[in-house]
Amino acid sequence: MTSSSAGAPTHAPDTKLDRHVLVIAGVVVLGAIMSILDVTVVSVAQNTFQNEFNTDAAGAAWTMTGYTLALAAVIPLSSWAAARFGTKNVYMMSLILFTIGSALCALAWNIGSLVAFRVVQGLGGGLLMPIGMMILTKAAGPERVGSVMAVLGIPMLLGPIAGPILGGLLIEKASWHWVFLINVPIGIVALVYSWFALGNDDEKSKPKIDIVGLLLLSPGLALFLYGISSSTEAGTFIDTKVLTTSIIGLILIIGFVWHALHTNHPLLDLRLFKNKTLAIAVITMTFFMIAFFGAALLYPQYFIGVRGESTLAAGLLLAPQGIGAMLTMPIAGRMTDKIGPGKFVLVGIVLMALGMGTFMFLGSDTPYWLLCGALFVQGLGMGMTMMPIMSAALATLSNKQVPDGSTLMNVVQQTASSIGTAVISVILATNLKAHAESQLAIASNAAPEKYDLLVKAGQAPQNPPGQWFSWAAEAFGATFIVAVALIVVTIIPAFFLPRKKIASTLVEEDVDRAPIVMH
Repeated sequence: MTSSSAGAPTHAPDTKLDRHVLVIAGVVVLGAIMSILDVTVVSVAQNTFQNEFNTDAAGAAWTMTGYTLALAAVIPLSSWAAARFGTKNVYMMSLILFTIGSALCALAWNIGSLVAFRVVQGLGGGLLMPIGMMILTKAAGPERVGSVMAVLGIPMLLGPIAGPILGGLLIEKASWHWVFLINVPIGIVALVYSWFALGNDDEKSKPKIDIVGLLLLSPGLALFLYGISSSTEAGTFIDTKVLTTSIIGLILIIGFVWHALHTNHPLLDLRLFKNKTLAIAVITMTFFMIAFFGAALLYPQYFIGVRGESTLAAGLLLAPQGIGAMLTMPIAGRMTDKIGPGKFVLVGIVLMALGMGTFMFLGSDTPYWLLCGALFVQGLGMGMTMMPIMSAALATLSNKQVPDGSTLMNVVQQTASSIGTAVISVILATNLKAHAESQLAIASNAAPEKYDLLVKAGQAPQNPPGQWFSWAAEAFGATFIVAVALIVVTIIPAFFLPRKKIASTLVEEDVDRAPIVMH
C-alpha cells in the first residue's frame, strides 16, 4: 500500500478492530489480567502472610520481590523465544507455567516454599505481557496499534485499582489461598482459548540464543532491581546492600549495552534507539512509570494508615481513578491511530498532574469527595497517556522489529516501576521520621496487633492523638510533591512525540508491513 492509493475512505475502516483482532485481544487480555492483578493482589496479603507463616515484614516482602526478580530475569528472553518457538507456543507455555505456579503457591507450607513458587509464577508471568503485545501488534497492523494498545491497557491501568479490592474480598471472605487459586480456572480458560484463537506463526528463522547477552542482561536486571527494592527495607539508598547489588547489576547492564551494540544478533536489539520516535517514547514511558507506580503506592497506604479504612474500602476509594481511565482510554486509542499520540499524551499528563497535585495538600480529614474527584481527573489523564506512548513506539516498527520493541518496552516498564516504588517508599519513610509519632499513628490503623503490643509495653497511648495523624498526612502530602514533580517532568519528552498520524508515513517507508495478520 502506498500513499497514492490510500485515501481517507480506504484508511478510515482500518482503525476499527474487526472480530478477528478482538478474539485475539481477548486471549491476551486474559493473560495480562492474571499477570498484573497477581502483583497487586499479593501486595494486600502481606500482613496475612506474616501471621500465617510466622515471619516478619521483610520475609513476607520476598513473596513480591521473588516474583519481580523472576519477571526481570525472563523478560529479556521474549524476543528470542518468540522467534525460536513462535508466539503461540511461547504464550501457551507461559500460561501453563503461571497457572502451575499459582496452584503451587496455594499449597505452600512455609514462607520459603511460597517464595520459591512465586518465582515459578514470575517465570511464566514475565513472558505473558511482552509476547501478548507481539501477538496483538502483529494481528492489528500499524494502522490499529493505538486501538489494540487501548484494549491491552485496561488490565495494565486497572490492575493497581482492582487488585486491592479483589485481594481484600478474597482474604476477608475466603482465605489467603484464594489469592492464588483464582488464577487456576482463569489460566485453564485462557489456555483453551489460546489453542483455538491463536494461529501458528510462519517463523522460519531459528536464531541461536545470545548466551553472552543473556548472562549480562538477565542477572543484571535482577540484581539492579533487587538492590533498588532493598532500599525500601533499609529506608535509604546508601545502604551497603543496596549500593553493592545495584552497582553490580548496573555494571552488567552497561556491559550488555556495549555487547549488544557490537554483535550481529544480540538478545535485545538496542539499535532500535536509532528510531527517534521509539527513543522519545521510551524516555517518556520511563518518567511516566516512575511517577505513576510511585504514586500508586501512596494512595492505599494513606487511606488505610491515616484514615483507618479497611483494605477493601481503600480499594473502593480508588475506583474513581479506574472509571476515569475507562472513559478516556478507548477514545485515546482510536484517535491516536488517526492523529498521532502527541496531543493526547500532553493533555493526559496535565490532567494527571492536576489530579495528583490535590494530594500534595493532604490532611487527616481531607473530604473524600475532593480526593475521589482528584482521582477521577487523574484517571482521565491515565487513559490518555500510557497506551498512546506505547503505540507511538510500536507503530513505527517493522514486523521483524516488533518482538524486540515489545521486549524493550516491557523491560523499561518493569525497571521504571520498581524504581518509582523504591524512590517514593524511601522518601515517604524519610518524611515520616520527621515526627516519630506519625509512624505510631499509622501502625495503630495499619498494624493494630503490633500497636497493641506497644501499648502493653507502655510505649504508646491507647488512643493516638489527632495531631499524630495530622503529621502523618503531612508526610504523605510532602511525598506527593515528588510524584507530581516527576509527572510534570514527563511533559518534556512528551512534547516531542508525533502529533500527526504515524502509520501513513510508516507504510510508505515499509511496504511489506501492510498485511500483518495472524493466521
